[in-house]
Amino acid sequence: MKVLFATYPMAFHTPGGGEIQLKAYQKHLPAHGVDVTLFDPWNPRFMEHDVFHFFSCVGGSIHLCNFVQQLGLPLVISSSLWITEETKHHYPIDEIRAQLDLADRVVANSDKECDELSRVLNLPREKFATVYNGVDDFFFKKVSSKLFRDKYQIQEKFVLNVGNIEPRKNQLTLVRAMKSFPDLKLVIIGHQRDVEYSSQVLHEGQDQVIYLGPLSQDDLFLSAYAACELFCLPSTLETPGLAALEARAQGVPIVVTGVGSTTEYFGNTVEYIDPMKTDTIVASIFSILNRPKVSGFPTEDAFKFYWTESVTELKKVYEDLI
Repeated sequence: MKVLFATYPMAFHTPGGGEIQLKAYQKHLPAHGVDVTLFDPWNPRFMEHDVFHFFSCVGGSIHLCNFVQQLGLPLVISSSLWITEETKHHYPIDEIRAQLDLADRVVANSDKECDELSRVLNLPREKFATVYNGVDDFFFKKVSSKLFRDKYQIQEKFVLNVGNIEPRKNQLTLVRAMKSFPDLKLVIIGHQRDVEYSSQVLHEGQDQVIYLGPLSQDDLFLSAYAACELFCLPSTLETPGLAALEARAQGVPIVVTGVGSTTEYFGNTVEYIDPMKTDTIVASIFSILNRPKVSGFPTEDAFKFYWTESVTELKKVYEDLI
């Protein structure tokens, strides 16, 4: 089976969860008999493939998807999108509906996301399929916190945030919550996707914030998880936030947004917050800091989200369309 992957042109300028997902699928699908090619506009080779899989609903994406549909090539779209009746006015909802309507199957990251998209966009529920996000086995590797602390000369206790700095990731609200914990640092790892917003985050955070930019996913990256007191992802929405899954695999206490599909992934193992209310972030951080620290990684029964399992479900989606 041959599958052609594509996304919008700017996606890998500041890669985030959707781009990590795409690359994870590309890495793991070949072991399941699926040959993945990344779309090259100079040599598109559409008809050499059995399925065309497009990632994202960013504006303008409909045109390529429409062309693929006209070719008669089975079209799969990964939505990675959380829209409700209350928030749909923030999006080009008619274009998103038209794009997803073109798809033979829309792959979402949770049953909740499938249900909500079907309802809000008034599209058939059977058009949607759940393929859970995951992590690689690498994130269960135990690495000393000393590696990270020595590299960046950080000896203070800190809260870790991994994600591109942008309004959706809501780091500004986190910075304001951190003012209640003056003895803690906030370490942020990720690209500056919104430069103006990033400047505001770093200005308000002053010397309480340590911004390291993006890091490669290697032992130093794992050491950051080992060194932190807790991981905080207070986004305005998540489906569910790959960094939070990675933190969970590392056995780190987690504070995460309650908006999106996070509860479907994390159940009662994390602290949920209202991203619009700074006091809920403060309360959740306080709760974790004042409970006995539990070391150790999740057991296999307690953690079921692996890319190796996800691609098995994705292959089934492809097979159903061929």
